[in-house]
Amino acid sequence: MARNTWNWQQHNWPNFTYNVDALNTLELKFSQNTGTVLGAFKHVNDNEKEQLIIEILSNEAIKTSEIEGEYLDRDSIQSSIKKNLGLKVDKKKIAPAEYGISEMMVDLYQNFSKQLSHKDLFNWHKMLTNGRRDLNDIGKYRTHEDPMQVVSGRLDQPTVHFEAPPSSNMHKEMEQFIHKFNTTYVKSEGNVLPIAKAGITHLYFVCIHPFEDGNGRIARALAEKSIAQSVGQPTLISLSKTIESNKKAYYNALANNNKDLDITDWLIYFGQTILDAQEDTLKLIDFLIKKAKFFDRFNKIMNDRQLKVVTRIFNAGHQGFHGGLSASNYTKIAKTSASTATRDLKDMLDKNIFIKTGELKGTRYWLNL
Repeated sequence: MARNTWNWQQHNWPNFTYNVDALNTLELKFSQNTGTVLGAFKHVNDNEKEQLIIEILSNEAIKTSEIEGEYLDRDSIQSSIKKNLGLKVDKKKIAPAEYGISEMMVDLYQNFSKQLSHKDLFNWHKMLTNGRRDLNDIGKYRTHEDPMQVVSGRLDQPTVHFEAPPSSNMHKEMEQFIHKFNTTYVKSEGNVLPIAKAGITHLYFVCIHPFEDGNGRIARALAEKSIAQSVGQPTLISLSKTIESNKKAYYNALANNNKDLDITDWLIYFGQTILDAQEDTLKLIDFLIKKAKFFDRFNKIMNDRQLKVVTRIFNAGHQGFHGGLSASNYTKIAKTSASTATRDLKDMLDKNIFIKTGELKGTRYWLNL
């Protein structure tokens, strides 16, 4: 490996630098959005707040796993999150992977204000690797002698995107990381504002890559912990959901900022991602308020089939049922005949529960929100 290829090999590691002026607009918008989110959150009732928290934690658990190519069951995730929050749930068997990531998300939400420790990180790693049998080092930093590399391509001709510090350096690197997290990047010292703190935290941790697996998920959780500590309460955003919607940009931004200590480009990318996640939360809050009003208006005038279909559409979230609801979709979801579906849909149009677009086979139905 060439000398000084990676950022951790630079003389001033880990003293990252960036153009403060380039982040001013993002930091200001973050502050404004934070106030808007908190204001909107106050206008939802307790049941809607509970739904919002469950939805955000579920999205984060599912999407932070999808970024790493792991696809989890949403119902199991939501049941597990409710259980970990102490809420009543149906007794159903939950797979270790779903339970572990849910446990981590609830711990992050409930204990955001705690100072970071090695023990916290080890516990998160145990949660993330719940049920795994393929790792040597679970709940501790990596110890293997082989280089920790991020690679792609053929096994005989791999492309090395990054090589992290050797395992023998992990204790020293993580002592330094935890000290910085608990001081410079959390307490309001100098000009290290929330977006910069969170972005540095994420990149710094990923570049150390202290665990055998799970580093990306823990880095994203640490970024959220940093944001929560900056604003003094849980983030109420799903950062990973926003990242997962354009994974290529995320990985490109990481790859473009792992060789030097000036990380202005990374912080601009990451800052905009945080703002996008805040905007998504505002849409989710608005959606939950509309959902509550919708059921107040229509719940008593829908039959069981109609209620089942409407509930399924709402479960798709504020992005909606992709492409709208067709008559054949209705038939499948309600488990009914085509003629009954036609009658149900006409009834829902007459009652203004649905609105219709298109004609013939292109007809689609949408919730009247």
